[in-house]
Amino acid sequence: MATYESLIKIKGAVGDLVFYTLNGKNVVRKKSGFNKTAFKKSPAYEKVRQNSSEFGHCSKVGKIIRQALEPYIKKAEDPLLYQKFAKLMTEIKDLDLISERGKRNVAKGMITKKGKLLLRKFQFGIKPNFENRASISLDSAENNLSIENQLPCDEVVMLTIKVDCENYTTESFEEAILLEHQKKISFGKHFLEEDVILYLMIAKKKEEILNMGFVNELD
Repeated sequence: MATYESLIKIKGAVGDLVFYTLNGKNVVRKKSGFNKTAFKKSPAYEKVRQNSSEFGHCSKVGKIIRQALEPYIKKAEDPLLYQKFAKLMTEIKDLDLISERGKRNVAKGMITKKGKLLLRKFQFGIKPNFENRASISLDSAENNLSIENQLPCDEVVMLTIKVDCENYTTESFEEAILLEHQKKISFGKHFLEEDVILYLMIAKKKEEILNMGFVNELD
């Protein structure tokens, strides 16, 4: 982009140059070489199309999960949470080694050992996560939560979220559990085992959130 001075005011395209006014100055730039038709069909843009498709998928999945967590992540006080969460979804998508490039998805990445670890390690702003201090065990009848004694909380909230990564929707159930020094706590089983399910745990003491993070089965 460059500015120019001329007695004749030019607006519009002349050859491969475009003339216009910006902030009171006469500006000229070269036409963009981008072509929508070529982007959609040309083999030269194949990798760009693949990346764009996967990026859009990760953004949508991240958005619906954040919306399901909104009442709590507001308290994380992290202005960069959107970007961090988008990065998390991308890293999890990259763990899908089954789907072809351009069609890799978050759901397949979440069920991998490393995908579960990435979720467990993710921190919501100023609220510490649980890492290996809390875990869940699943069986056909009920879900169980195991917590280390060192956690100084008197209540936990379990938010169970079913994520539909194809239709970009979520369903969730929230359950508050008062602790009475027990190490293992049962909580509701709301969805089928084959569903994509996330478990967010919030540890509280006198209504103040001490810890918050994803929990899953420890390998």
